[in-house]
Amino acid sequence: MKLVRFGDAGREKPGLVDANGQIRDASSLVPDITGQTLTSEHLARLRQADPCTLPAVPAGQRLGPCVGNVRNFIAIGLNYADHAAETGAPIPAEPIVFNKAPSCIVGPNDNVIIPRGSQKADWEVELAIVIGERASYVGANEALDFVAGYCVCNDVSEREYQLERGGTWTKGKGCPTFGPLGPWLVTKDEIPDPQNLSMWLDVNGERMQTGSTKTMIFNVAQIVSYVSHFMILEPGDVITTGTPPGVGMGMKPQRYLKAGDIMTLGIEGLGEQRQQVVAFEETPPDTSRAKR
Repeated sequence: MKLVRFGDAGREKPGLVDANGQIRDASSLVPDITGQTLTSEHLARLRQADPCTLPAVPAGQRLGPCVGNVRNFIAIGLNYADHAAETGAPIPAEPIVFNKAPSCIVGPNDNVIIPRGSQKADWEVELAIVIGERASYVGANEALDFVAGYCVCNDVSEREYQLERGGTWTKGKGCPTFGPLGPWLVTKDEIPDPQNLSMWLDVNGERMQTGSTKTMIFNVAQIVSYVSHFMILEPGDVITTGTPPGVGMGMKPQRYLKAGDIMTLGIEGLGEQRQQVVAFEETPPDTSRAKR
């Protein structure tokens, strides 16, 4: 299944995508696409529904983040061998784990805001895992049983905040709008091999990233298992799993986002995103885009 959330920010409704790509309003089946909806029991009930019997959603509706009320937004750093090479970093012996603020989550086509004073805002197309069952101390051989599905994430990053200001990476990863998710949450039955997905990202129509989940250092099962040994994963938690080469920080000379830039990105089987970059001052002070 492809699950979506559509409507105004903070008031999204749940939806299903039918076989023809039409979004259907699933409000009669579930109140929202959240952790409560994503357990195997609830997903089984959704699969029994015929999407064609649900109301069609008119074209042009805003797409929200494909999972709502995310409590824990976890990220894995330097998880692609070719990306580590472009940054000059050694291959990690264990996954590098940090947090992105859940408040940074936005829809797949919402604006990305450059933070006040930022000079080094960067892009990262990533495969995100959405947890479907409570996971604690699970083995890699059973880890995929705890996964509900996958989606596209743009792990937008401010490199000065992340790497030059001391402390943890989190400061450069959780700024408002730095976590576009979607367009869809694709359940794992539609993605039989998450380690064989092509991925790409363009800035202003110029190809920056071309990669594949084949080059992950730690695969999806290993990541879920590893993280579950340090925290309890709950349904609806999101883990974004690292990026292939082609980020602005790795270029010579380095290249960073500026107001007016357009990012487009996608992952095989998981859909595409499109974001316009705007300066902090261009955003109305009462915007709800970054609120969840």
